[in-house]
Amino acid sequence: MRLIESFKKKKFILFNIFFTLYIGINLIGGERGLISYFDKKKIYEELMNKEKILSLKLEELDHKISLVKKNDPDYLDMIYREKFRYGTKDEIIIKLK
Repeated sequence: MRLIESFKKKKFILFNIFFTLYIGINLIGGERGLISYFDKKKIYEELMNKEKILSLKLEELDHKISLVKKNDPDYLDMIYREKFRYGTKDEIIIKLK
């Protein structure tokens, strides 16, 4: 009986303790918590790196396409020799890849 009466008197303190624990647990481990924040930050950085790599590849492809459209003889000769493995009799071809 005394336990129930003491709980009634200290109801506000107990409510504050449980509320603080609830907030603390969700702040660290919840869906929007600290651990989730660092995971999402890591994923964001990886995606930004991928975007940089893809944009560089896109710029390179755009440059190659512009060379083909302009009929650049040096670039077309390079593609022709690379794809068809073409060379004259007095040339020595060294494959570097």
